[in-house]
Amino acid sequence: MKVFSLDAVKARIQIGQPLPFAVRSADRLLLLASGQIIHNDAQLEELFERGAVVEAEELRLLYGDDDPLFAPPPEPERTAASMPAARLPELWKQCVGQVADALAVDCPDRGGALAQAARELLQLLDRADAVAMSQVMRQTSPDEAHYGITHATNSAIAAVVTARRLGWTPQVQKRALGAALTMNLSIIELQGKLALQVSPLTPMQRQAIDSHPLRSAEMLESGGIQDADWLNAVREHHEKPDGTGYPLGRSDGSELGQLLRYADIYTALMARRGNRPAMSPREAGREIYEITSGSPLCQTLIKAFGIFPPGSYVRLASGELGVVTGNGEKAYHPRVAALTTSDGQARRAMVVRDSADTRHHIVQLLSEAAMPMRLRPDTLAVLIDSAAATA
Repeated sequence: MKVFSLDAVKARIQIGQPLPFAVRSADRLLLLASGQIIHNDAQLEELFERGAVVEAEELRLLYGDDDPLFAPPPEPERTAASMPAARLPELWKQCVGQVADALAVDCPDRGGALAQAARELLQLLDRADAVAMSQVMRQTSPDEAHYGITHATNSAIAAVVTARRLGWTPQVQKRALGAALTMNLSIIELQGKLALQVSPLTPMQRQAIDSHPLRSAEMLESGGIQDADWLNAVREHHEKPDGTGYPLGRSDGSELGQLLRYADIYTALMARRGNRPAMSPREAGREIYEITSGSPLCQTLIKAFGIFPPGSYVRLASGELGVVTGNGEKAYHPRVAALTTSDGQARRAMVVRDSADTRHHIVQLLSEAAMPMRLRPDTLAVLIDSAAATA
């Protein structure tokens, strides 16, 4: 039978007044029946020292199920040490769920929900940003997850890892994350539909897209977001330095607004859509580099992810197939965990290869579907995290 220590209910005991409940010894023998009196502090202290207890069922009958006594204990604060690598995919999935709640049209407390989702995202990025980048690489099919939500999360990851490479302050990194999460707030549902749509945009869809930077900022303001730089970046994330962007055709947009634009495009190019396959990181990097005329800010984003981001599947000159676990000294020479032998047989134990070695140069980037085996998300996270720890 469950019991509470007498110390847990000491605030409900009044010296010199009848006890509202029975007090028992640690082995459940009755010491004082309900209605009896504890006459002084010394008597009460003696009961504490003896490890006296009170039966939970008696307290439940007295105070009811809603009493704070029966509330579940608060979850311990999550730290890096409490997030083993094998749990990171599960925690990312939970975090994406929080993003979905924060971006829902009917979210009752958007400001609070966004703050919670941002805290979770930043904590996971702090724990293992290489694992975060591998999430962007997962190429989730649009019919497997809501594109608008996953794209918002991926854009936020891209914005933060780039902001950190640029040396932006933690406060500005947090602002970049929030702005990237919410820049498409007003068309989240539409994005999910367009990810599967193969026909041209309807006039109504085009109008929603053209107005979404301003409409998203309005929704954020009405939801309690007051950060002017955040709101301006959302309004400006489709403006271009040459003034040919939208919705206002401005050429003086902020650096944060431009970072959002690049993160938006880059992660969208690497996502599979109903009318086109996903691009590889190299293809997406080349495409966005041309779109932005080699903007230094864009180059920083591309370098942050690298030519072969963590989670990329590759073929080596040796014939082995493997997965990139982290950057090497050069962007095009990352560390690779070889998953097969040179003749394509699955290895019982993975072998780490340095692709700077000519015998193990990367000769081909592969899709996950081209691999003869599937890595579990937790296995991949452990590989990437281990590589980061030894870098």
